[in-house]
Amino acid sequence: MEAAGRAVLVSRPVTFVTGNAKKLEEVKTILGQSIPFQSLKLDLPELQGEPEEISKEKARLAAVQVNGPVLVEDTCLCFNALKGLPGPYIKWFLQKIGHEGLNNLLMAYEDKSAYALCAFSFALGPDVEPITFLGKTPGKIVPARGPNDFGWDPIFQPDGYDQTIMSGFL
Repeated sequence: MEAAGRAVLVSRPVTFVTGNAKKLEEVKTILGQSIPFQSLKLDLPELQGEPEEISKEKARLAAVQVNGPVLVEDTCLCFNALKGLPGPYIKWFLQKIGHEGLNNLLMAYEDKSAYALCAFSFALGPDVEPITFLGKTPGKIVPARGPNDFGWDPIFQPDGYDQTIMSGFL
């Protein structure tokens, strides 16, 4: 495995910290079979702050609990008109106001642009500084289309596509 330009030897499976089977399948699809993964749902605190720092701290905490290599993932949905909100708090916004409520947040704004930000942090174990990888996909917020069973995917339409992720983008 290579991380931040350095070869890293992982002697045991990397624990992907999630309780979401779909996220685990996404990670396996992206990274392939070259890295052995096991998944584990941990009760980590819901942290506040910037996405990269939240991801790093979750990796630190998870590495202590697992006492080994971990990978954590945080995905944010950021509205440009709201200066990046809901951002890392999208899970809570979605639980409280749903897809329609998220669309309503932008009703007063002409700018419906947004971006999805994924932060993955990998830590070899306790007392090892995590390495963070960021991915950003620009797009816009649209009325929900497609299945409503996977977070905010039904309302996010990536730039250059005429469908949301859940209505056939992938």
